[in-house]
Amino acid sequence: MSPATVSRRGLLIGGGGLVAAGGAAGAVALERARHAEVPLYSETVAFSAPFVRTLVPAGRAESLVPGTRVLADCAERSRLVDDEEAWLGGCAPWVGRVRDDGLLRSALLDLRALTTGLPAAVAGWTDRWRYAWPRDTAFVAVALARVGRPDEAMAQLSFLQAVQREDGWFEARYDVRTGTTPDDRPPQLDGVGWTLWAAAEVGARFPDDASRLLAPVRPMLVRCARRLLASRDAGTGVPSPSSDYWELVEHTLTLGTAAAVLVGLRSGTDALTHVGEMALADRTRQAADELDAQLHRQFGATGYPRHLGDDVPDAAVTFLVAPIGPREPSIAVLQAVDRAQTAMARPAGGLAPGAGWKQDGISWTPETALFAAAWAANGFPDRAARLLDWLGAHRTDAGSLPEKVLHDGRPAAVAPLAWTASLVVIAQHEMVTA
Repeated sequence: MSPATVSRRGLLIGGGGLVAAGGAAGAVALERARHAEVPLYSETVAFSAPFVRTLVPAGRAESLVPGTRVLADCAERSRLVDDEEAWLGGCAPWVGRVRDDGLLRSALLDLRALTTGLPAAVAGWTDRWRYAWPRDTAFVAVALARVGRPDEAMAQLSFLQAVQREDGWFEARYDVRTGTTPDDRPPQLDGVGWTLWAAAEVGARFPDDASRLLAPVRPMLVRCARRLLASRDAGTGVPSPSSDYWELVEHTLTLGTAAAVLVGLRSGTDALTHVGEMALADRTRQAADELDAQLHRQFGATGYPRHLGDDVPDAAVTFLVAPIGPREPSIAVLQAVDRAQTAMARPAGGLAPGAGWKQDGISWTPETALFAAAWAANGFPDRAARLLDWLGAHRTDAGSLPEKVLHDGRPAAVAPLAWTASLVVIAQHEMVTA
């Protein structure tokens, strides 16, 4: 343990303790609001034939071959199980070194179920989630790169290049079959940043092959970089407001957008260098330095809140530290991560998207996994392990990671969820390689 690590531990005073749900005695309506009920939409998604998927209804985990994403009564059961095991066996050696209670296997099987044979990963298999969000797609690409599957990671980025607008923007989500957007949600700037981050991660994981891998998506990388460079307001130095992972129309800049733009500019410098765009890489490097100073000055003044000018913690503070942000963050940022975890804690033990999220008692698994990855990458494996253990304990009976966990610990909503699965893989990789 380095002296720097000891110092950081000593200054993190919050401890990430969990808080209990409140509520006035006798206020039935308030208690119901704090204890929202959301059904579990499915146990998992499983294969009934090669590339043919079926949602497994809640309560029907017994319809699977145990420990797989294969239906037990399908005609090609043996082949499908063998294919699944071969895919797992083809992952990077570190996967086999994880002391796994099944969580990493679950995350990998969830990832495979939501990617194999598709043009790009879908967020989930439930109908309203059967789309590709650029943010989720980028995280899937990073997870696949980290488990040693570069071609599959690049397939995600190739899809994003195919759907990207000429002006560099991405829509909020896409139909993976048609490449069109299913609704009129506004485009989201953060997807541009996440795409550059994913490209840089692929390059970092395969440095000897980075130029070959990234060359086909060079046009997308250039468009992304130019979009981020143009996104900064000349007066404030920070990007204009845009919808982020909360999926709301925003009129005030959020940390989720500002940090994603910073991540994209930093990452773009590396990604663009791999494809020979040296002049543009110099511009993104300079812009990243300028935005870094502005972001920390403007958001840091009130503890890195969700919205510029308020003081309400948000999960996006994890974007400012590794494995997304720099490996050597300031003590002030680490303390903000700690404060955010405490403020966002929910009754069952997970986290909300932010302290300003509605007080419905629901934990969200992607945000919980974001903090697990952050602690794992920044020298706090015990804190990461507690969150990963929590995620492992709140899978569905079929083993999939759900989107939500109710106040009493029941899994709810979509299962599996690609963003959560990707983050669990990233966090586990950080635990092994720290």
